[in-house]
Amino acid sequence: MARLARWQERYLRETAGSPMIDILLPYFGDSPHFRAAVKSVITQRSDGWRLICVEDASPSGDASKWLESLSDSRIFHHRNETNLGVAGNFAKCLELVSAPSFTIMGSDDIMLPHHLEVLEQCLSRHPEASFIQPGVEVIDDVGHRNTPLPDVVKRYLRPRTNRGDVSLAGEKLAVSLSRADWAYFPSVLWRSDEVLPIGFDSAYEIALDLGLMLDVALAGGTMVVTAPVSFQYRRHRASASMKAARSGFRFEQERKFFRDYEHRFEGVGWSRAAGVARRHMISRLNAFTEVPAAVAARDWNSAERLLRHTFL
Repeated sequence: MARLARWQERYLRETAGSPMIDILLPYFGDSPHFRAAVKSVITQRSDGWRLICVEDASPSGDASKWLESLSDSRIFHHRNETNLGVAGNFAKCLELVSAPSFTIMGSDDIMLPHHLEVLEQCLSRHPEASFIQPGVEVIDDVGHRNTPLPDVVKRYLRPRTNRGDVSLAGEKLAVSLSRADWAYFPSVLWRSDEVLPIGFDSAYEIALDLGLMLDVALAGGTMVVTAPVSFQYRRHRASASMKAARSGFRFEQERKFFRDYEHRFEGVGWSRAAGVARRHMISRLNAFTEVPAAVAARDWNSAERLLRHTFL
């Protein structure tokens, strides 16, 4: 941490008076995708940023030497002393935020060159925004554009922005996100003063992102959705969320998640949001689409979990 503090001081000296966004990049070991993610940050047209790469104690080592070779004073590295896991590493990322706004990108995602510019411009139009969702395109392992079924559904349910930015708050925001998590968390810009006091709920490791968004809604925050596509989200079968989906464990956690938020919504009088959380129809349909793969693999335990989530 002492090293990080010195780098922060140097950064602040060199960028005095500049707007600042903290980009947190949690990762586990070096990889070509990680390096591509870092390079996409460096190519941003906006320069009021700081990148903090947070490595979760991979036994194979980290990318600190490669990062140092880039000779960019805006790039910092932090390696956890012990492995914290996904939820723990995300919580560590929040501890390292000191800028007015921040984003937590995935270690295999890509910022298009105008990504931060789009977010900054939207924030200037909507200073009340607690978090901002830009347009996103989905890519596969090798970077080709790809739109699997979950992303077709996300695109359909995402608020229409053809007439301009869309603001959502209160129960309307809770209903929209509980019906289907159409947001792409790694592309989102968060306002630090509103979001950091809330933080992630480690009880829902697979749904950390959705939980944070719903908690912001419950706290009275506002989400703004803007049209420009500025981010590439990499969806591939090797990701943690996809592995958990195939096994059915993700949906077991989602069932508990929605049950808990149903009760929380009822507690503040959001009966419509509570009903949507109770039914969680898109989550059920998503589980059902994973059943054929489980059956083909003769993974009957996973198939049973998936069917249980779909119909019970």
